[in-house]
Amino acid sequence: MAASKILVVDDEESMCQFLSIMLRKDGHEVRTAGSGKEALRIAAEEPFDVVITDIRMSGTNGLDVLSGVRDLDPALPVIILTAYASQETAIEAVNRGAFYYLTKQAKNDEIKLVIRKALEHRKLRLENHLLKRELRIQHDTRKVIEKSQKMQEVFRMVARVAGCDSTILVHGESGTGKELVAREIHYASPRAEGPFVSINCGALPETLLESELFGHVKGSFTGAVRDKDGLFAVAQGGTFLLDEVGETTPVIQVKLLRVLQEREIIPVGGTRPISVNVRLIAATNADLEQRVAEGSFRADLFYRLNVIPMRIPPLRERKEDIPLLVDHFLKRYDRTGRKRISPEAMEILSRYAWPGNVRELENIIERTVILLEGDVIGRDDIPARIHHSWNSSPLNEADVSNMTLEDLEKRHLLRVLDDVGWQKRKASNILGINTSTLYRKLQRYGIER
Repeated sequence: MAASKILVVDDEESMCQFLSIMLRKDGHEVRTAGSGKEALRIAAEEPFDVVITDIRMSGTNGLDVLSGVRDLDPALPVIILTAYASQETAIEAVNRGAFYYLTKQAKNDEIKLVIRKALEHRKLRLENHLLKRELRIQHDTRKVIEKSQKMQEVFRMVARVAGCDSTILVHGESGTGKELVAREIHYASPRAEGPFVSINCGALPETLLESELFGHVKGSFTGAVRDKDGLFAVAQGGTFLLDEVGETTPVIQVKLLRVLQEREIIPVGGTRPISVNVRLIAATNADLEQRVAEGSFRADLFYRLNVIPMRIPPLRERKEDIPLLVDHFLKRYDRTGRKRISPEAMEILSRYAWPGNVRELENIIERTVILLEGDVIGRDDIPARIHHSWNSSPLNEADVSNMTLEDLEKRHLLRVLDDVGWQKRKASNILGINTSTLYRKLQRYGIER
């Protein structure tokens, strides 16, 4: 059997020495800890294949070690070893996730057999995890079609950062696929078996957002009739995506900073902190550095979030992806499998600037497929505003490159609103954003009918 790394925890030095000698003779690498506190420190610094711990120790006992190491690595088998066997402690240990429960009077062969089974169990779990991760990457989560060099660079970055637990700040315009990239990171990470939780910080008012993020206790405000776990608690062991983090208020920003610094939350109306074990990914379409300079976003929070920055390029910078995306969305929304797009219509789509990015393209294809009477999407089936943009000289590629994002977005908002007769809910659906987000953008740009 290949050498495995085993952590032995016991406040009796003689027991540590006995197990170390026995296990090393079997070819295993062994580390020992004389207390539960020391064991948790070592386990946080080094990976192990099996932990063997005494249950009765002063201070941090064996059950605390069991909970602590499984928070670090849920697949790590823990064997409880005790001189004081009882049915109650055995049941509690197993309920907490112990792999096996042995007495110190157990024979050497029995101990070796249990360790061998624990190592086999870990190997199977790791192989199963890797297989699931590979399948997810290949089939479930690769919903972003990428042919362009820029998107290939994004996914190479995903592969590099997935294995670490560092906080990531994903920046990109609305509709570029920030959440899909965040899911890619999650499913390619060691946390893939855990939950992926996301929330749009710009879609909720401050008081409701605070309760959704951190939870609340009964009676903390009107309508709080029972305790409620926040999304940070729901995401334990997994990944939490904070979308539109730039829209958070100063109060929420302070609380998020505490999560990143202390790795704990306090529910609304609560007094006791709760530890959280999540990988945080933040996403924004705003220029947070500019917001910091303006004083509307905390500098210390920005630097905590911006550990690993990732930029998702807008669709106008990767137009070679448009034919692939069109084909992808045609297959998704055409149940007959017969509909196709003419070269002229494809050229119109390829020349358009797509301020709403992939989400806007998807909405256009879905709408066109539903309204199409024949099997071929022609020039006249493309919405008029796309034609207008294509035929309009003020919006050719040279001028687009000289426009700021705000100019382009303002122009696009006005065009969509004009097309739908200023029906804001309909416009927000076409743009792929929340109605509240649309109202904020109109207010920011001073746009009125």
